[in-house]
Amino acid sequence: MGLLFKGLIIGFAIAAPVGPIGVLCIRRTLAEGRTSGFVSGLGAATADAIYGSVAALGLTFVANFLVSGEMWFRLVGGAFLVFLGVRTFLARPAERAASTGKSRLPGAYASTLFLTLTNPATILSFAAIFAGLGAGNAGGDVPSVMLLVLGVFLGSALWWLVLSWVTSLFRTRLSARGLRWVNRISGTVLATFGVLAVPGLGG
Repeated sequence: MGLLFKGLIIGFAIAAPVGPIGVLCIRRTLAEGRTSGFVSGLGAATADAIYGSVAALGLTFVANFLVSGEMWFRLVGGAFLVFLGVRTFLARPAERAASTGKSRLPGAYASTLFLTLTNPATILSFAAIFAGLGAGNAGGDVPSVMLLVLGVFLGSALWWLVLSWVTSLFRTRLSARGLRWVNRISGTVLATFGVLAVPGLGG
């Protein structure tokens, strides 16, 4: 249970900084409702669990492959962020939250899963945090690793649940004009993140 708790802390800490995924989750919560925002977050939580399992199992050949191809991952992820940013900027806000039917939710989940997986540097963050919390010694014990990764997923999912719930409280207070500005600001931020992700532009 100690490993589960450590994983929960790690997952929450990795997810909490508000980056492009956080902006996307906030915007979807405001535009489409709490469920869409939370499901978007679950895509990121799944990617965190995948990278966490690679780091915890000590799969150095997978980690090396991901890090060595970081330039291409960043390029693809950056282009996708720019696309989402432009589409968000131009989107017309709905007067009320859209229905989050089954046809919308898989796309919300898949897009954030893809975006998070295109940032392979995340695996280095997991490796460093695992070592700092003394959780990296689970590498040879598959049941322990599974418990640790479950904690990572639950911790990340908990953050997205909190974020989407808090954001949804402001949904009814925003007018159509306010939502239009949310789209413009969110779109600009997402596109900026995408440009900065391009190798040579964002470092």
